[in-house]
Amino acid sequence: MTIATAIIQLLGGLAMFLYGIEVMGDGLKNSSGAALKRVLEKVTSNVFMGVLTGTLVTAVIQSSTATIVLTVALIGAGVLNLKQAASIVMGANIGTTVTAQIIRLGSIDAGDNWLLWLFDTDTLAPVALLAGIILLMFVKKKSAKPIGDICIGFGVLFIGLDLMTNGVKPLIGTSVFESFLVFLQNPLFGILFGLVLTVIVQSSSATVGMLQTVAAATAAAALTDPDAVVITFSMAYPVIMGINLGTCVTTAMVCSIGTSKDAKRTGVVHIAFNTIGTIIFMIVMTIMEQNAVFGAEFWSASVDSGGIANFQTVFNLITAIVLIPFAGWLVKISTLIVKDDKEKPQRHPELYGLDEKLYISPTVAVAEASKSVSAMAKIAKENFAKGCKQLVNYDESMNADIDADEDCLDQFADLSDRFLIGLSKVVETESEDRQVDMLMQCVPNFERIGDYATNLVELGQRLHKENTTFSEMAQKELDIICSAVNEILDITIIAFETNNNDTAKAIEPLEEVIDDMVMILRDRHTKRLKSGACSVDTGLVFMEALTYLERASDQCSSIAVMMLARDNESILQNHYDYLREIHAGNDAAYADEKDRRREQYIKPLKEIV
Repeated sequence: MTIATAIIQLLGGLAMFLYGIEVMGDGLKNSSGAALKRVLEKVTSNVFMGVLTGTLVTAVIQSSTATIVLTVALIGAGVLNLKQAASIVMGANIGTTVTAQIIRLGSIDAGDNWLLWLFDTDTLAPVALLAGIILLMFVKKKSAKPIGDICIGFGVLFIGLDLMTNGVKPLIGTSVFESFLVFLQNPLFGILFGLVLTVIVQSSSATVGMLQTVAAATAAAALTDPDAVVITFSMAYPVIMGINLGTCVTTAMVCSIGTSKDAKRTGVVHIAFNTIGTIIFMIVMTIMEQNAVFGAEFWSASVDSGGIANFQTVFNLITAIVLIPFAGWLVKISTLIVKDDKEKPQRHPELYGLDEKLYISPTVAVAEASKSVSAMAKIAKENFAKGCKQLVNYDESMNADIDADEDCLDQFADLSDRFLIGLSKVVETESEDRQVDMLMQCVPNFERIGDYATNLVELGQRLHKENTTFSEMAQKELDIICSAVNEILDITIIAFETNNNDTAKAIEPLEEVIDDMVMILRDRHTKRLKSGACSVDTGLVFMEALTYLERASDQCSSIAVMMLARDNESILQNHYDYLREIHAGNDAAYADEKDRRREQYIKPLKEIV
């Protein structure tokens, strides 16, 4: 094999290895998204729990950078605070060592042991690929896809490692390769090499895997050629230190783009943690090497894949143990470096948690999107209640708040549209896909409810400018129908926030009663206009108000139907048939609820004289 062919095989193997890590990580994230969300939600201010969480999450998604990206996004969403994020970041470094321990499986020598043969990657990789392709091609359930991705990624990863190993072997003994190993004998050059390579590859796990491959190849060569130049432990550990620092550069880039102050501080905590840990460990390791701790042969002997994996695990574990007591200091350092702006506090910060970084875990992204839309719904409902008050008892001072909230709702609608469209492209399960579809349809409905609030304010403003008011009878009628509409809004928000379809079913009977109330009130008001009991200008305002009240209840009906359609294919296919059928009165529960609502609202309406 020529040197050129060896290099091509090495690079091709590297490409397969990186792709395998990516596919396996995506599969792990998608198959464990719900569990991942539950774990993150239970993080407390206890630093040890945060470190454990960071370790587990990173072990699952196979990337410390991905964990930090997700943590930064959850800070922006208000799920985590800075102290919690700092502890998760400390645990992420431990979790990332799992990849190296998986990669060391490739160096297992099974011999005649059937159990080791079973775990030998020469056996595991083809079996994983076969299982993955069966799941992807022949199993139609969406839930099978993430598991298939895990299997495919695992198999591709080890085939890539084999190609890299085969590509390295012909390079061993060449002058260029030996010069490279001489270069690594200088600890500072080793740190620099690990740092630069990690920044280029954008994955500490991949860089450690490459080091493991080269070390395994040189160790194997030394078995047949005692004079072969090999990767020794004293050459390997500075490279691992550099890899650790290289992840900081990626973190700095992730945490500096369009994020909150606490998100940037999370990046500073990670950089400070890794830098301090690396400096301390380098000093300790240098002293130990100079004093031949463990014996001179330990430092000059060839190191294999398992040795590198074990050192990386010990290094990150000890660093975390040493620095956990100083987590508070790391947070303080981050707040000193990234200072708060003297800006006006953001209005309704709960509406600004939709960060595209959440796409790294679609399940978490869907949950945060649902939470943000619920917050939007509450603001729209509160604004609508204010609009009803302005219609009857106009107060100029309330308008600024109502307008400001309406602007927030409009901005959120635009933001959520972009976020949900992007999210729809990365969700993996059918239930999440339907949830995203439902959210995309509900946002405009909630936004319109906010619009109707400003419409009611404008009507109240018209009456105020004309110095006219509704008659006593009209005010009583408006009080009753406004109460009904505010109640249907409350029920809609409760159903949406709790994701409760039974509550959603209670919306349509009340909506139908509100439609009846509007018809009754329009008929009554027309008679008042004809008799001269009400002025034309006031009468027109009353009629317009009824239109906005009816439309608000219609939006609630649409939201309820969208919620129910997620789990009912027939409703999903034809909303109108569903509504026509329940309005026909064939559902006893629906009829009973409608009668109860008529007793609650239409009876007192008819008693007004």
